[in-house]
Amino acid sequence: MTEALERVRGRIAGAGGDLERITLVAVTKGFDVDAVRAVRAAGIADLGENYAQELRAKADALGDAGARWHFVGRVQRNKVPLVAGDVALWHGVDRLAVGNAIARRAPGAEVLVQVDVTGEPQKGGCPPAEVPGLVEQLRGAGLNVRGLMAVGPAGPPEDARRGFRLVAALADDLGLDERSMGMSDDLEVAVEEGATMVRIGRALLGPRPAAARARR
Repeated sequence: MTEALERVRGRIAGAGGDLERITLVAVTKGFDVDAVRAVRAAGIADLGENYAQELRAKADALGDAGARWHFVGRVQRNKVPLVAGDVALWHGVDRLAVGNAIARRAPGAEVLVQVDVTGEPQKGGCPPAEVPGLVEQLRGAGLNVRGLMAVGPAGPPEDARRGFRLVAALADDLGLDERSMGMSDDLEVAVEEGATMVRIGRALLGPRPAAARARR
């Protein structure tokens, strides 16, 4: 884990990123709690999960008050109550109904608006033109909108550049500090385009277990 972490940090620095200012979120989806403990032992406090049940089980098993849980998957309103007390930052808020569900269970919660930069329905996201309005609506619901989030397209990392650049420009226009973009394959492009958070799974933890891949 230590060697993998150093490689990821080297990639961030090599892309011009400031390691003191970019938050590394370790995405532990599909890995067991021992892997999460290894991540914490390596000094990573920010942990990302895609599924509410997994996050709930791992948070309970870990019992670590120093961990910061990020919900990085698409948010299902009926799952919000299960993890509302544990999630420090919701990355995938792409419509007001989801924001309202979070606000009911966790008033003042910190959220990111997911921007659709690929046009791929399965990835979710708010159309770029609608982002300013959604940010205002979420603030009106009492949420703390910290920034924007995006998932790059499948394919060569360079294909993500245009979308990430759009997200950074939108964040600037809206006065938002956080830009959660970049994963194991495209983190360099994301950092070059102004990411303040990168969500890293495979590059830290290796291939996801087969059982978890089959569940996708």
